[in-house]
Amino acid sequence: MKKLLIMVGLLLALALPSLAVQPDEMLADPVLEARARSISAGLRCLVCQNQSIDDSEAPIARDLRILIRDQLKQQKSDSDVVDFIVARYGEFVLLKPRFEMQTILLWLTPFVILLGGFAFAWRRKTVPENQSQLSAEEKSALRRILDQQS
Repeated sequence: MKKLLIMVGLLLALALPSLAVQPDEMLADPVLEARARSISAGLRCLVCQNQSIDDSEAPIARDLRILIRDQLKQQKSDSDVVDFIVARYGEFVLLKPRFEMQTILLWLTPFVILLGGFAFAWRRKTVPENQSQLSAEEKSALRRILDQQS
């Protein structure tokens, strides 16, 4: 049983996403390296677009990782580094866009759609079921019309 658990654990460890950061990119200072990883996890690869630059093996992602580490070596703060990258590549590079006037529609649209869905569902529940039923008078009028056509 122990062997089975060890094998399952190893297989799960192999299934974890591998980071694309190469050993020659890593900083010697573990604190700076952790900051670099934190920053690069929040930046989008401009080639892959659905991966962070920390996960991407694209050449531009490598260049961005090196650029981040160079900025950190110059004693820049995390926000300064992110602002520097955004100034060069635009807001699109952020995996999680900032909440600003330009992005308010992006942030609020899911909530508006959700509220609209709830309103639609609530409205459908409040319509009486018998409203679609024909009255006895309407049924007899319909029978007369159908009888006249036959």
